[in-house]
Order: sequence, then C-alpha cells, then structure tokens
Amino acid sequence: MTEPKRSKTVVEYDDRSLKQELKYIEQIDEVCWRIKKGFVPNMKVEGRVFVNDALKELMFDELEQHSKAHGTGGFLPAVKQVANVAALPGIVGHSVGLPDIHAGYGFAIGNMAAFDMDDPEAVVSPGGVGFDINCGVRLLRTNLDVSDVEPVKEAIAQALFDHIPVGVGSKGVVPMTAKDLDEALEMGMDWSLREGYAWAEDKEHCEEYGRMLQADASKVSTRAKKRGLPQLGTLGAGNHYAEIQVVEEIYNKHAARKMGINRTGQICVMIHSGSRGLGHQVATDALNTMSVAMERDGIEVNDRQLACARINSEEGQNYLKAMAAAANYAWVNRSTMTFLCRQAFAKQFNTTPDDLDMHVIYDVSHNIAKVEKHMIDGELKDLLVHRKGSTRAFPPHHPLIPVDYQMIGQPVLVGGTMGTCSYVLTGTEKGFKETFGSTCHGAGRALSRAKSRRTLEYQDVLKKLEKQGIAIRLSSPKLVQEEAPQSYKDVTEVVNTCHTAGVSKKAVKLVPIAVIKG
Repeated sequence: MTEPKRSKTVVEYDDRSLKQELKYIEQIDEVCWRIKKGFVPNMKVEGRVFVNDALKELMFDELEQHSKAHGTGGFLPAVKQVANVAALPGIVGHSVGLPDIHAGYGFAIGNMAAFDMDDPEAVVSPGGVGFDINCGVRLLRTNLDVSDVEPVKEAIAQALFDHIPVGVGSKGVVPMTAKDLDEALEMGMDWSLREGYAWAEDKEHCEEYGRMLQADASKVSTRAKKRGLPQLGTLGAGNHYAEIQVVEEIYNKHAARKMGINRTGQICVMIHSGSRGLGHQVATDALNTMSVAMERDGIEVNDRQLACARINSEEGQNYLKAMAAAANYAWVNRSTMTFLCRQAFAKQFNTTPDDLDMHVIYDVSHNIAKVEKHMIDGELKDLLVHRKGSTRAFPPHHPLIPVDYQMIGQPVLVGGTMGTCSYVLTGTEKGFKETFGSTCHGAGRALSRAKSRRTLEYQDVLKKLEKQGIAIRLSSPKLVQEEAPQSYKDVTEVVNTCHTAGVSKKAVKLVPIAVIKG
C-alpha cells in the first residue's frame, strides 16, 4: 500500500513534552474540553472532548504515555486522533470526542466529525466509520417480569445460545444464495420483511428504517461477499453479545412508557452485533483504494490511517455505496437474530412472540457515515456525518425519528460491558446543535485486549459473573478476559457525562441476568 504524504512537522509536534501538549487543551465547562488549533498540524477546526473528572484521568494518562515514548509505538492517544480528524479537508464545526472515547484506527472510537457536501475538497474516510460497519444495538421489550424469567434463566440462556450462532467462525442458519445476498445488501430490512424474518413495525423503530437507499451490491467485492454469505444471522465474537436484561431504574417515566417500558423488573433483550466479515472487508478494500486516490489528488493527512477520498470522487462514492450495502447487511443480521430470539422465547414460554409483546424498541448504529441536514453558521447544510463508536441522538420533533418518539426524542441504546448495566437515553436539541445529534455508544475500552489477556484470568471473570447471579454462555471462555468489566470504562460515568453535557438524557437503566457471547 502506498503511504499518503505526511506533514513534515508531525515528528516535531509528537516530540513535545506533556507540559507543552497541555497548553493546547483547556477546560470549557464541567465536562467539556477544548483542543486548540496547533495541537497537531493543519487543524481546520478545533476539537471538543466530553469527559468528567473520573474519565479525564484516562485521557490524560494516555497522552502522558505518548509524550514519554516521544510519539512512537501503538495507536495515537485519542485526543491526538480527534485533533488529526480536525485537520481533514472539508470538516465543519468541531471534531468531537464523546466520553467513551479511546484509541482506534484513524479516528478514535467515540469520535464523530461532519464534512460539508458542498465543499469539493471534503473527504470521506473509512477510518471514521470503522471496520465493523453498522455495528449497532437493538433492544426488544417483553411483557415478562423478572419473576417469570429468573426460575428458567439458565434454560432460556441455553435456548438463546442454541438458536443464535456465536463465535469467530460461526455460520448462519438462514439459507442464502449469492442472489439472496445481493438482494439483502440493497434491500436491508425490506429483505428481512419479505422473507418473513421481521415484523412490519420493526422497520419503523430502526435508524434509517433499516435500509440505506444508496446501497449498491456491485460495489461490494467478491471477497467481501464470500465472507458475508455464510455469516448472516450470527452474533460473532469480541464485544458482541445478546443479553436478557431487567429494567432496574426509570428516570423518565413518560419516555419509558412511549417505549413500552412501564415498570421496573420488566424483561428486555439487547442484541449487539454488526456486519461481520463482510463489513471488515469493505473497509479494507476501501483503504487500499483510497491510499492510491490520495496520492493522485494530493490529499495530505497527519496520520496514514486517515486514508480518505474526496466525497464526490469515484473512490469516495464507491465506498459510500459499499458501506451502505454493509450497513444493510448489519440490519438484516440483527433482524435475523431478532427472529431467532423471538423463536427461543416463544419455545421456552410455550406461546407466540406476539403474545410476549416482543417488539423492537429501537435499533441504533454505532459505526456509519450518513448525509444529514444541520445548521452551520446560520445556514442549513448537507453534511456527511461520520460516527465511529458514536450513536445518533436526534431531538424531539425531528422528521427522521418514528412518530411514537416525536415527543420524547430518539431512543439511544448504550450497551454496558459483560455483567454491567446498560442505558436507554433520549436525544436533545442541545446535542443536535453541539454534536450534530450524536452521543456515546457504550463504555469504551480502558485496557487494550492484549493487556486484558495479560492481567486478567478468565476463571476469575466467570466466577464474578456467577456471584452476580448472571447466567452466561460462551463459545470461547478465554475471550472473556478481553471483555471483562475491568477492561472498560465505567458506563455509568460515560452516560452521566453525556447527561450533564445535555447532549442526551437518561431514560432507563437495565441490568443483565443472562449473557450470550462468542
């Protein structure tokens, strides 16, 4: 792969002491920090990072380690990555880091940025979407109470584990031909609906109604399709999971009632997965193509991982069409697992999913780029909004959220880590203005996967979950080290930061009683 040109001043900036670095970072209010221009070369806009007192230590420790290493080794600190994104052509507003931010490929995970579609220099970057395109979370409600499920939670956990294929090499149970895959890539949840794997109302409660219309299956490589064909309807591994959860606390009764959550102790099911190997290959293919386009078009970036292309170039458009297809695949994937989950519950309780009221509350995307309308300097603009490890959080009355939620704002699903709580938030007008309608997506890693494996014992993690009374089913027990709660930030601190900042508001808290992982 040809490396794009880098600014000659990067090494000089990377070699600054921590004291010198901190001159470019200042606190604006209780939870918001400003990254000034000059922190890295060529910044077009400033950066904004939302962290409270508990989370800021991780952010600054990461920067300190980077300074001591004189800018060598491993990923860049998240604050550096936020600043490097602020140097990309066509960016508007601010490069935003949400409180679950941690180092990633190109963009930090928990970083969002918007680019002006009218600017011919503006770019799209696969690093701003991530390798697991449309990794996202879906929440189902039920009319069951914890007292109904607790006596049979081991059996229902096993039923889910038996119904939903999990693990790295898992293969789906949905019969699929190459023609079916092409149709699913372009139709999204409309394919699931046609094939009988989804309910009509599921689409209404899904971001983009479960289908990105610009998807073009012909822009997805043969290799990507080959990887995706056997994996449809599979959970995968890593941080993906299916959880049976209990409503522990309701902060906004009106919002909760609109979602069909009317009491504590109510049972819900959360599914977290993405586009599997297909999405990963789409991102890989685009990065290879864009590195060549950058050389041709003379695009300079501060980090080679920020490979990008002009939005309106052939490479940019091809990526957006392939990304949309991978996003559709992810929605079909979660819809298929929803079908399997409904079947498992119906079998366990000897009734129908409809009688169990197993409706989708909402389905949100975490890794995606979409064209949206936002105000910039008093003018309504079409922007390409990159959200990587960030959730869309549109306010009340926004035309793109379901009729049911017009008065409360879009539901935002924030998954915790294995054995910890999760949250449902709602979007706000303040968030729409300050973060382009974006908020956090989860806890965010505090330890790398390698460090988690070195410092934690999987038996200890499993014992702790057992003590909490959580039923757990795993395809690979040793992977739990990487996903242990100690490997992540405190999701409550993350959510409270967003709540304090006003970019989203707390509605419901859920805790797990059963976890299914790859």
